Amino acid sequence: MTDTPLPAAATIRPAASRARWRWPEILFWLAALAALFGLPDQYLILNEIAILALFALSLDLILGYAGIVSLGHAAFFGTGAYVAGLLAVHVAGEPALGLAAAAVVGAALGFVTSFLVLRGSDLTRLMVTLGVSLLLFEIANQAAGLTGGADGLNGMVVGPVLGLFEFDLYGQTAYGYSLAVLFVLFLAARRLVHSPFGLSLRAIRDNPLRAGAIGVPVARRLVGIYTLSAAYAAVAGALLAQTTQFVSLDVFDFHRSADVLLVLVIGGAGYLYGGPVGAVLFRFLQDWIAGITPQYWSFWLGAFLVLLVLVGRDRLVQGLRWPVTALLSRFGGGPRLGGER
Repeated sequence: MTDTPLPAAATIRPAASRARWRWPEILFWLAALAALFGLPDQYLILNEIAILALFALSLDLILGYAGIVSLGHAAFFGTGAYVAGLLAVHVAGEPALGLAAAAVVGAALGFVTSFLVLRGSDLTRLMVTLGVSLLLFEIANQAAGLTGGADGLNGMVVGPVLGLFEFDLYGQTAYGYSLAVLFVLFLAARRLVHSPFGLSLRAIRDNPLRAGAIGVPVARRLVGIYTLSAAYAAVAGALLAQTTQFVSLDVFDFHRSADVLLVLVIGGAGYLYGGPVGAVLFRFLQDWIAGITPQYWSFWLGAFLVLLVLVGRDRLVQGLRWPVTALLSRFGGGPRLGGER
């Protein structure tokens, strides 16, 4: 028997299968593109969703794939926003330059703080990330001459995207710009998580001691993904600053970090689409519940999250899907329950 090639083939085939594009993924991005032309009254909300999706994607890279918990991811989001804002005020309003500068500064901050975050347990990481975010908030507040302090950074003038597309009041250019950046960075993240680097991150997440024992450089892998995650979050903050042309201390606020965690709780962590899907559902739930009960929307959103955690996402989705599946099966329009064809 020649059993040597079989394990290699068995290993390569699942990896190739995971990296292959599937129809739900294609339909998701086609729907996002169609919204650019079919929902003219919702451009501002769609832009917020795209930015939140990129922010959640940045957190998913460390939480879902490396197992690094963070309660202060807004530190990088706010840093990117202020870098892009200050660049637009004092240097140039070129959007691509602002994104690049935000990514570089965010990555540098992530690299420096990663050595603090990677020490200790999950509780230590929560406290350190939260502390870094609060520290940057106070620095921005005290440096009012540079950041505007509590009044925010005014006077931003952002030029056209690629020198062609001016930012309009309706937000069409802003949404198209944010969606394009989200898609490009999503492609890069997708390629990364299906690479040997991404597979090593999963091994570290599942069992760091075993990963180190088989030769995976655990510390270097974690520093690398944390640095990349910080760059992604900084780009999301820069998008917010450029599309709104205003930056305030709110970008460092705790609710930013809390909201992005809720997005991943709703969408799911560890498969990249948890961020984009969770951002859509979170924003929809927020607007829908606020339209029904403006004073108590946070209560009902919290109740939904508690239900999601107690019941489980898979069981809840299956419960919501069951009546539709049963109806389709009854009239011969879909697969029967129990997996029958």
